[in-house]
Amino acid sequence: MSRDLEWLLIRKYNSNVVKRLPAGPLFSKEAGNLLNIHSHKYSGLANSKTITIQEDKGVIQIVTRKPKALPHAVSSGVAKSSLRNRTGPRRALGATSKQFKSGYRPDLRRAALARTSALLSSQKEKKPRPVKKPRGKKAVAVDST
Repeated sequence: MSRDLEWLLIRKYNSNVVKRLPAGPLFSKEAGNLLNIHSHKYSGLANSKTITIQEDKGVIQIVTRKPKALPHAVSSGVAKSSLRNRTGPRRALGATSKQFKSGYRPDLRRAALARTSALLSSQKEKKPRPVKKPRGKKAVAVDST
């Protein structure tokens, strides 16, 4: 069955579709959908080449599905690469662009880099903000006591 026919069959009857507003955009929570937009381009179910970027125990994994693998193949049907935590954005750029330089879905390069960068920034510890010093009338009131 072709991928276009698969999309026509599952686009309206998919359990991963998230409908928030009746007239609003449709989102999807399926694996392999980088932008979580319900469309054929980003669908993880209707495309033979998908990219999943996920965090697992502090390690970011980039999982790509091999296009010629059988649908029921589990470990032999995917290729995995991982990024350690505390990895900088340049390393993330190198790891994600490695997939695209070989011609694997180059249209998803920006979305994959954005997802990887967001996961890396969520792992960083927040710097404590300095205490704000009182200014104006409040500063004068504190100094006079």
